[in-house]
Amino acid sequence: MKFFMVLQARNIKFYSVILLTALFTAWFLFVQNILHAPVFSTEDGPKAVYKGEKNVAITFNIGWGDEKAAPIIETLKKENIKSATFFLSGSWAERHPELVAQIAKEGYEIGMLGYDYKDYSEMEDQEIIRDIAKAQEAFKKLNVKNIDLLRAPTGHFDKRLLKISDNFGYTVVHWSIDSKDWTNPGVERIVQNIEKAQKGDIILLHASDSAKQTNKALPELLNDLRAKNLTFVNVSEMISNSSASSEEIR
Repeated sequence: MKFFMVLQARNIKFYSVILLTALFTAWFLFVQNILHAPVFSTEDGPKAVYKGEKNVAITFNIGWGDEKAAPIIETLKKENIKSATFFLSGSWAERHPELVAQIAKEGYEIGMLGYDYKDYSEMEDQEIIRDIAKAQEAFKKLNVKNIDLLRAPTGHFDKRLLKISDNFGYTVVHWSIDSKDWTNPGVERIVQNIEKAQKGDIILLHASDSAKQTNKALPELLNDLRAKNLTFVNVSEMISNSSASSEEIR
């Protein structure tokens, strides 16, 4: 009887260890999934992509300014970068039709950055709708067709924007790597900020006048990405070649 009780105790301890190990493994996988989930989404609703699975996408936001965009386009050409995505505000595009035309001519993808570069998370639904519609009309007048991507102007958004953009037929695009170039931390720091880039990353850069060091940093950061054998694609190409899990956003 005593032997049976000892044996039973050992069995309970054994199965308890197995149960705890299984629970820990499940928790670990759950946390990993959240940390690396490449998509924000509403529950059973539209999604906002911020990461793919293959290649790398460099993206540039342009909300204002007259001086930095043209040199960056020239550097991309000089570095033989065939694929990049430019998110343009409608107000900037209206003031710089020649640069919009050059971006399109070089084969770079154009996405929308709203019209007035306002924080959508602080706006009412109808204000967001009017801003997107105004930007849509601006690009239409510039003969920019087939825009499928929209980025929240300040990067701040909630599930309302996901639903609104879906009604317009746009996919919301965020990013997984922030160069922080707009803070002008120095060329070396900008390069260091994208050092961790891997397959599937969407990199945020700026071509507005506030980003004074981006163009100087471009050759080195592009070489670093090439050294990792990463292929440059635009965001639409990355989305079309990737599958993604999702995380609910409120």
